Order: sequence, then structure tokens, then C-alpha cells
Amino acid sequence: MEIKPIKTEKDYQAAMKRLETIFDAKPGTSEGDELEVLGVLIDNYERTHFPIDLPDPIEAIKFRMEQMDYSNKDLAEIIGFKGRVSEILNRKRKLSINMIRKLHASMQIPTDVLVQEY
Repeated sequence: MEIKPIKTEKDYQAAMKRLETIFDAKPGTSEGDELEVLGVLIDNYERTHFPIDLPDPIEAIKFRMEQMDYSNKDLAEIIGFKGRVSEILNRKRKLSINMIRKLHASMQIPTDVLVQEY
């Protein structure tokens, strides 16, 4: 396949089809090089045409709580009062900078997710 920029949906579909064909190519071979370049082109097209938004901050907190098997009580130990936890999870109170720092440090939730408006 001739390597060229992916500009249209048709180009994208052709690139995806070719990628499937050469997916198991060995590194250092001509197909392996083609696979690497094609992967970069496809990634660039997808980032431009199919952007993935950051998750909602409250949903991210709830998801991380579930992953870590945390209760509201556990969250209260991180950000403060039990009542605040309920207000935050019910979207009645905004996260403060101090809460964002604590959530990031304790639960490893990226700060760029937590600082978003909700």
C-alpha cells in the first residue's frame, strides 16, 4: 500500500483494512515499517476526528471509589466532612482546590479531570 496522509473517511477505512492485513508484521521489515507509520497516521486521524472528552469529575470520583472499594466514609477521610461528600456526589457543592489536591494524591485521579466544570 502506498503511504499517504489520511484525509477522508474512505482513506481511513482503507488504512484500517491494510492495518489488519499487516498487523503481525515483524519489526525491521518493510511491512513492519509500514505498520508503524500507518499506526501513527491512523492515531492522528482518530484524535482529530474522534476526540475523547475527559470524564465528568463526579463520575470519575465515583468510578475510582468503586475501583478502590471506597465508601462515602472513606471519601470523607480524604476530603473532610461526611456531609460534604454527599453534597459533592450529588453535585450540590463544587470541589475546592484543596479537595482536588487531596483526591489527586489519595486516589490518583488526574487533576485535569477534577478541575473541569460540572
